[in-house]
Amino acid sequence: MAKNKRNNNHQTEIINARSALPTLIFVFLLLASFATSNAQPIVPGDEAIGRWNLTFETAEGTSPGWLEIKKSGFRTLTGSYVGAEGSARPISHVIYSEENETYSFSIPPQWKNQERYLEFEFILEDEIIKGNALIGNERFPMTGKRAPDLHRDAPTVWGEPYSLIDEHMSHWVIPKNNRFQMRDGVLVNEDVGGNLVTNEVFDDLKLHATFRYPEGSNSGIYLRGRYEVQIIDSYGEPVNDLILGGIYGFLEPSVNAGKKAGEWQTMDITFIGRHVTVVLNGTTIINNRIIPGITGGALDSNEGEPGPIMIQGDHGPVEFKKLIITPAIN
Repeated sequence: MAKNKRNNNHQTEIINARSALPTLIFVFLLLASFATSNAQPIVPGDEAIGRWNLTFETAEGTSPGWLEIKKSGFRTLTGSYVGAEGSARPISHVIYSEENETYSFSIPPQWKNQERYLEFEFILEDEIIKGNALIGNERFPMTGKRAPDLHRDAPTVWGEPYSLIDEHMSHWVIPKNNRFQMRDGVLVNEDVGGNLVTNEVFDDLKLHATFRYPEGSNSGIYLRGRYEVQIIDSYGEPVNDLILGGIYGFLEPSVNAGKKAGEWQTMDITFIGRHVTVVLNGTTIINNRIIPGITGGALDSNEGEPGPIMIQGDHGPVEFKKLIITPAIN
């Protein structure tokens, strides 16, 4: 009887194994299908994926730009572009020709009064972009290098804060078409004129500003001369990256904390690497967010280098009662 019982148990095990086999096969095929669907296929031209600091050669000298290329789905390259003016704009398709290893894309004009799309074509050679841009009827040579990540390994050590405002405007390079002047201890831009740029450059920094503007006015503070924090009459407007305190074209505030035109307002900015925090009128509206690249109107695209503070004067009137900077010393 014991032998028959063992035989019966063995036969039961075989039957159970056979009945479980279809389930095991199904699970295996499912896992294989999942792995295949989640594999990252090679996209022709994917060597250019990433962020790039661009430089254009013009008759007036060099002009900055910024480009991001990323993969969308299985086989498409898309991206974003920032030129010498305007906000970051989406690129619906970056076309890569395997035949001649050339990239190209086009985007509609933004602030330029023209019908023709902006057209770009370039190659990637030894990690350097080389090509040209057709803007209007003019063609500009273009080069680009990978943008640095600006990661900070050590905690920031802050120096002593000091004011960028004095009666002699001694911290500023005065432009030829300057409309800024000191009036009763306040730095005032009366009308549309030149941008005001510090004669010192900064890396990581904290900046406090007390400012006001008349109704409908528009200005901005550029960190390292490359990243614009918006100063604009936007009281009561819906939240977007163009309102007061936004990083132009990139980061929108969490709330609209702006006051009405004509009232004094405060802004405290902390900028470390690419990470920015903005506190407007006591409310944190951007909290330790990454600025992906330069904004329109930047002085240059050399993101790995220190840069000045620039106050936009070419859009509208603005007054600053306080501009106190605290530079990092490490």
